[in-house]
Amino acid sequence: MLACLITNCSFISNLQGMWLIQAFVSVFLAILFLQSGLDKVIDWKGNLEWLTGHFSKSFLSGMVPMLLGTLTLVELAAGAVSALGVVEVVLYRTFCLSFAGTVLSALALVMLFFGQRMAKDYAGAGGLVPYFILVVIDLYFLG
Repeated sequence: MLACLITNCSFISNLQGMWLIQAFVSVFLAILFLQSGLDKVIDWKGNLEWLTGHFSKSFLSGMVPMLLGTLTLVELAAGAVSALGVVEVVLYRTFCLSFAGTVLSALALVMLFFGQRMAKDYAGAGGLVPYFILVVIDLYFLG
């Protein structure tokens, strides 16, 4: 039966496939950034302590509290707008909020990447690359 459904899916148009892909990408980004942002809010002291040590040998060392606050706000915004984008995609098949969520996600990832590079945590910076590739591909298809 499953094989029959798979081979007879001609009723699914490219547009329908696009909204489904966008819904999943938006869910992924919402989970990623809401969890990360909320973790920073819930464990502010622990994150600040760890990041202060992480950046102790970089020119960013004196700005860690401000940078953590800024990153937290951008991550929460990216996650919240992406979550709203899921609702928009599913209910209205439009992508405005999803696009905005993806742009905010790209900004958050660039901020994280910059911080990791400045802290000379090259492995940590490299771990962000797959997320950034997903976001760039998503922006390409939404643009």
